[in-house]
Amino acid sequence: MLRLDNLSMPLDWTTALLTEAVQRRLRIPADQIVSLTLAKKSVDARDKGDVHFVLSVDVKLRNEETVLKRLKPGIANRYTPPAPPVPPAARFSRPPVVIGAGPAGLFAALTLAQSGANPILIERGRAVEQRTQDVAAMQKNGLLDPDSNVQFGEGGAGAFSDGKLTTGTKSPYIRHVLRTFVDHGAPEDILYLSKPHIGTDRLKGVVASIRNEIIRLGGTVMFETKATELIIRGSHVEGVRVSQRGEMRELLSDTVLLAIGHSARDTMQTLFNQGVMMVQKPFAMGVRIEHPQSLISQSQYGKVWQHPALGAADYKLAVHTPDKRGCYTFCMCPGGEVIAAASQAGGLCVNGMSYHARAGRNANAALLVGVNPPDFGDDHPLAGFVWQRSIEQAAYRLGGSNYHAPVQRVEDLLAGRATARLGEVLPTYQPGVTPADLRACLPDFIIDNLKYGIRGMDKQLHGFAHPDAVLTGVETRSSSPVRLNRDRTTCMAEGLDGLFPVGEGAGYAGGITSAAVDGIVAALAAIERSRL
Repeated sequence: MLRLDNLSMPLDWTTALLTEAVQRRLRIPADQIVSLTLAKKSVDARDKGDVHFVLSVDVKLRNEETVLKRLKPGIANRYTPPAPPVPPAARFSRPPVVIGAGPAGLFAALTLAQSGANPILIERGRAVEQRTQDVAAMQKNGLLDPDSNVQFGEGGAGAFSDGKLTTGTKSPYIRHVLRTFVDHGAPEDILYLSKPHIGTDRLKGVVASIRNEIIRLGGTVMFETKATELIIRGSHVEGVRVSQRGEMRELLSDTVLLAIGHSARDTMQTLFNQGVMMVQKPFAMGVRIEHPQSLISQSQYGKVWQHPALGAADYKLAVHTPDKRGCYTFCMCPGGEVIAAASQAGGLCVNGMSYHARAGRNANAALLVGVNPPDFGDDHPLAGFVWQRSIEQAAYRLGGSNYHAPVQRVEDLLAGRATARLGEVLPTYQPGVTPADLRACLPDFIIDNLKYGIRGMDKQLHGFAHPDAVLTGVETRSSSPVRLNRDRTTCMAEGLDGLFPVGEGAGYAGGITSAAVDGIVAALAAIERSRL
């Protein structure tokens, strides 16, 4: 198979046009082509007068060797699709336990199940079907369930944040993760889009299908089951104590994969008390910014912004700030909405979400500023959680102590004044918003960097500093402020045999795809250990 990159195609391209482009590139007749498979598709909008697609294509030919010999180097390259991981048969004395059913936990449990390990997957929250109802109750009525919300429950935080699958990591397992999603109901285009996403509406069914596959392969999935402490003897893990709907029980195992996510503060405190080694790590904090989606699409695509082949435009922006912290956008949701993401009573934080169609009136993105361990005010490993929560509590009070979010117009933030009324951009956050001054809940250095960043980003994307653009506070859960120490080779926790810290909560991933990959890697390491 050959891969051809950088094929420029018009917005209205067809398979016939693509085939002709391949023929010209390879200088072959059509009957030499056995098959064409789209490998990558992205939009090139650098020249607003010539917005077009750039494609990569995998081509099977009848006489591949002959064609390759006469081509100049770089015109086409041999390509072999990465083989999916095939876990060897496991030899666990007791079924391994996976804590947390986010992407890291789901893919760890799936990999273990494929090896015949009959894993036990436990999740403090509810199955995605019931969890969806709990999230809706929070959005409609401000009713928070501390164990079933945007952070906790089957699918993890990513299940309610658009299902973005972009990642800056490099791994041979990325293709396998995407293929697995497709096999369980995700759209086929995630295999080739440069910025793939599933959409919150479709991701729910995908997650449930993966759960059912784990069960079909011999695994056990237990919801509303919270890990209360590890069972440890000396330097070895021997299982997990859990509370399942108020009933205490023990799950005995010498293999525990810890995929608790970045918001399980109570579990992290327990782990610290039990001597699990962990350290502070940098993360980022800020707000969600909302613009009219039409403004973003016109700015990015020019006159062709309404072309049906393009869809809602996105962006990714970054500005170097004088204090070197940086200000950048993250988890951009075209045609999406800002959602309530609190998981503890008396605290408020937000996230972004889009459905697959991305047809909402507003675009939103996290607008973040880098924070570092010295900002936490204490050298305790969990000080970042304490500081993070104090800001969420301040936002809760500022919003009215009823899970209404504090919001501020961009013009007001830049002018250093509170917002008294909103303008043409109506916030999407539910259950409601309170016009406010975000200086009352965010540190001065974050406010100063947000101001600097907004002005700089307006130079990169015209209209970003729109006076009526809405800032909704606070976005605090971009990643975990702590990392659990683990061995690079064995993936086991430092000084604790049999414990495998995994994914975002452990500090080793930053999104759905990278967390899923980390779950696979840790599961394969656990399987290898079982065979020694």
